[in-house]
Amino acid sequence: MSGTVRVGVLGCADIARRRMLPALAAQPLVDLAAVASRDLAKACSYAAPYGCAAIQGYEQLLARPDIDAVYIPVPTAMHAEWTIRALDAGKHVLCEKPCATGAEEAARVVAAARRQGLLVMESFMFLHHGQHARVRELLRDGVIGELREVSAEFGIPAPPPAAAGAALSSLLETGVYPLRAARLFAGDRLEVLGAALTPAPAGGRDVAGGALLRSAAGVTARVSFGWERAYRCSYELWGSAGRLLLDRAFTTPDDLAPVLLLEDRDGTRELTLSAEAQFVNTAGAFARTVLRGTGFDAHAEDILAQAALVDAVRRTAFPAGSPPNATEDGCPLQLET
Repeated sequence: MSGTVRVGVLGCADIARRRMLPALAAQPLVDLAAVASRDLAKACSYAAPYGCAAIQGYEQLLARPDIDAVYIPVPTAMHAEWTIRALDAGKHVLCEKPCATGAEEAARVVAAARRQGLLVMESFMFLHHGQHARVRELLRDGVIGELREVSAEFGIPAPPPAAAGAALSSLLETGVYPLRAARLFAGDRLEVLGAALTPAPAGGRDVAGGALLRSAAGVTARVSFGWERAYRCSYELWGSAGRLLLDRAFTTPDDLAPVLLLEDRDGTRELTLSAEAQFVNTAGAFARTVLRGTGFDAHAEDILAQAALVDAVRRTAFPAGSPPNATEDGCPLQLET
């Protein structure tokens, strides 16, 4: 493989048009090779600004020998299927979150990646913004003492108009963000002490929810999420000697210099951090891992851990099985802005 990764985009979702296509084009380690859609005209409209190939049909994209990897932004219910098909076609995969709707799908995805010796990476963009590394540094330095609790929220006023009537799950579309933040700071193997999911009135799964988690070390985590509520996108770390609070934590605009609020015994102060393009960073992290040829298993294990936690929240909220009105359909909100 050369010094760049030749990437094809499998699907013309809005998140690809608005954010990921520009990021792939801007990332020096990526050669944006093609965009595929079931509608050739749509593929052409997405590909034209970047001078890359437009392809009709996902299978045709996977058959191309000039593509090393694919980015998959298709609806959530299709993520596992097309990720496995891409892996079996010999392509590395960067898949929109969540890569799988639950642990069973995640196991099939990871098995395919390991069978082929390829990278599958879940595209949690926020993890690749330097603001969270800075928060972890402050934690390690004991700025707020011993971590006692993590709280994280992601709520939006409504699903996008294009998704009206679709059978969406707020747990899969918004809940995965605060759950991933809880894992980032409180650690893996979180026990779900309690969870609630608000069933959709009709034709869907759930529109909101929350959960209480606990780590083996006794750190608790409270997460809440959903739509039909005022926009909120933040987390707070509460320690024995202070607090750290970060707003716009998951959907940080490229030109926003994040402001981290620190409260300790000396008072309250604001730490202004550097603006970063987290989509470009994500594309770079993916490409570097592919080019290096190592570190694949860490991403596979991350997918398994995230899916297991999602399943545990779902089981706790609905111990008897599926919520009322649940269906097998799904459509991703793809909320990164």
